[in-house]
Amino acid sequence: MKTTIITLGMGAIAAAALAGDPIPNALINYDKFQRIVTESANERQSRRLTEDSFLARMKEPDVIVLDARSESKYRLRHIKGAINLPYTEFTESILAHLVPEKGSRILIYCNNNFLGSPNAFASKTPAASLNLSTYTSLKAYGYTNVFELGPLLNISNTKIPFEGTEVK
Repeated sequence: MKTTIITLGMGAIAAAALAGDPIPNALINYDKFQRIVTESANERQSRRLTEDSFLARMKEPDVIVLDARSESKYRLRHIKGAINLPYTEFTESILAHLVPEKGSRILIYCNNNFLGSPNAFASKTPAASLNLSTYTSLKAYGYTNVFELGPLLNISNTKIPFEGTEVK
């Protein structure tokens, strides 16, 4: 078995060591992640939208509705017109391709916004809600105009339109 060793610049290793990281990795920055979460807390609350506000924003020009769930869940049921980019596939280049303007208005939603469709919208524990991860990741990539569907809605009486193989 061949072992590959990747050598990073001494600056990256020194920065990690100075930060007190006992196992340096220049591609992981927990401190910056914590700062983004802390800085986003108040902003995020003011950007959580009601059902009616979300619907109104969906109709505005150049708005992107982003579904960060898995492709299989997206295929079952998603908000009509949403684009799918699974959270696990977020990279700078893929995001730049789908949303080239960092100031684009992006609307997000997740499993924990909908009841009544357990196959497509299997609920996660509240602290692991995909909206939380998606919001902070988009902020980490420099997107500044992110809004989130706030309430928990039942698919049988929401005004939000769906499409997918599970939709009748």
